[in-house]
Amino acid sequence: MAVVVTSNGNAPAFEAKLTVYVFICVVIAAFGGLIFGYDIGISGGVTAMDDFLKEFFPAVWERKKHAHENNYCKYDNQFLQLFTSSLYLAALVASFFASAVCSKLGRKPTMQFASIFFLIGVGLTAGAVNLIMLIFGRILLGFGVGFGNQAVPLFLSEIAPAQLRGGLNIVFQLMVTIGILIANLVNYFTAKVHPYGWRIALGGAAIPAVFLLFGSLIICETPTSLIERNKNEEGKEALRKIRGVEDINEEYESIVHACDIASQVKDPFRKLLKPASRPPFIIGMLLQLFQQFTGINAIMFYAPVLFQTVGFGSEAALLSAVITGTINVLSTFVGIYLVDKTGRRFLLLQSSVHMLICQLIIGIILAKDLGTTGTLGKPQALVVVIFVCVYVMGFAWSWGPLGWLIPSETFPLETRSAGFAVAVSCNMFFTFVIAQAFLSMLCGMRSGIFFFFSAWIVVMGLFAMFFIPETKGVAIDDMRESVWKPHWFWKRYMLDEDDVEKRN
Repeated sequence: MAVVVTSNGNAPAFEAKLTVYVFICVVIAAFGGLIFGYDIGISGGVTAMDDFLKEFFPAVWERKKHAHENNYCKYDNQFLQLFTSSLYLAALVASFFASAVCSKLGRKPTMQFASIFFLIGVGLTAGAVNLIMLIFGRILLGFGVGFGNQAVPLFLSEIAPAQLRGGLNIVFQLMVTIGILIANLVNYFTAKVHPYGWRIALGGAAIPAVFLLFGSLIICETPTSLIERNKNEEGKEALRKIRGVEDINEEYESIVHACDIASQVKDPFRKLLKPASRPPFIIGMLLQLFQQFTGINAIMFYAPVLFQTVGFGSEAALLSAVITGTINVLSTFVGIYLVDKTGRRFLLLQSSVHMLICQLIIGIILAKDLGTTGTLGKPQALVVVIFVCVYVMGFAWSWGPLGWLIPSETFPLETRSAGFAVAVSCNMFFTFVIAQAFLSMLCGMRSGIFFFFSAWIVVMGLFAMFFIPETKGVAIDDMRESVWKPHWFWKRYMLDEDDVEKRN
C-alpha cells in the first residue's frame, strides 16, 4: 500500500511504500541495538554472580557474604563499577571516529566496523583471566557501541518514509529492549552454571554481532549517504529500491539539494556552533542528559542488585529483572504504534508524569520500610517491583526511543553525522556517569536516590513542554522551515545570512 508523505503542508509530497526490503534492512540494522541492549543487561546480572565476583572482585564477594552488611553499600566498589562503565566511556570516544567513518565511507561500513569491534571485545571479556583483560574487552565493546549507535539510527531515519520514520526508527530501541531481556534470561540460567556461567553470559553477545556483520552485507547503503559521496546514480537506484515506486524524482532532487548545501560545509563540527544549528544541537545534547537522569539505566544496569537490596534472594532478583525486561520490550511496541499517531511531545509529557509518580512511590517505600540492615516485607517488596515495572513502561514508549529518534531526524544533512555524533557521545558520557556513580550514590543517598531522579524528571518534563517542538510527519530535510522557524523560542536562531548582516 502506498504511503503519501507530507510535511505539514510546507514540503513536497513524496510517494512511497513500506517495502519488504526496507523492513528487512531495518531489522538487520537494528541488531546493533540488540547488542547494545545485551551489553546493558548482561553486566548487572554478571556482577551479581558469586563466581564472577570471586574471580575478579574478591573484596566485594567477601563483603556480600556478611548477612548484616549495609543493604545499600555491599556492592559499592569503583572497579566493579568500572567493569560496567568503561564500555560507555570508550563509546563516547569512538562516536567521533564513527562520525568521520559514517560521512566518508557510509552508514553500512560503519555498522560492519561495529560488528568487528563487538566480536573482538566479546572474545576478550568471555575469555578474561585477569581484570585488565576484562576491562580492555569492555573498552572494545564500547567502540562497537559507539560505531553502532552512530550508524544505525541515522541509517533508519534516512531510509524510512517521513510518516513512518518514528515507528521504524524506534525499532532500534525495540532491539535494545529485546537485548536487555535476552541478557536477563541468559543471566537467570547461567547463574546456575558453576563456575563458568558468567563466561557463557558474556560470550552470548557474539551471536547478534555475527548476525549484524553478515546481515550488513545484504542491506543497501542509504540514498543520502551515496549522493553525499557523489554516487548520484547509485543513490537514485537505492532510493527507487527502498521507496518501491518509480516516481522518486522530487525526493531525489531534494536529497541532491541537501547534499549540495552540505558539501559547502568543510567543518561540520564548527558549523554546529553557528546560531542556526543551536536548536537541534541543544535539544540533542539535553535529551541524552535527561534520558540517563530518568534513572532508567540505574535500574536496568543493576536490576538484580536492586531487587536483592529490597529483599529478594539472588535467583528471585534475576527473575524479577527478566520480568522488567519483558515489560520493557512490550511497552516499546506501544511507542512504535503511537509515535507517528500522537506525536513525540505527547509521549514525552505523558511519561514524565507517569515516571515521576513511580519514582516517588518507590522512594517513599524504601525510606519508610528499608533500613540499613534487614529486608523489606514481602508486600512492600512486591509493590516496589510493580512500580519499577510501571516506571519501565513509561520510559520504554517515550524517553528511551525518542532520545535516539529526535536527534537523528532534526539535524540538517550538513551537520547530521557530526550532530548525531555529539548526541551519541553525550549519551555515552552520561551513561558512564550513572554507571560509574550509581552504586556509590545508592550507598550514600540510600532511598534518596529515587527523589534525586524524580527532581530530574520534573526538569525534563518542563523542558519538553516548552522547548521540544513536534516533528511528526515532517520530511527529514524540511525541519528548518516546518519546525524551527515557526517555534516560539527557536525561531530567533533561524535568521538567514542576509538577516544576520542587517541585524549586525
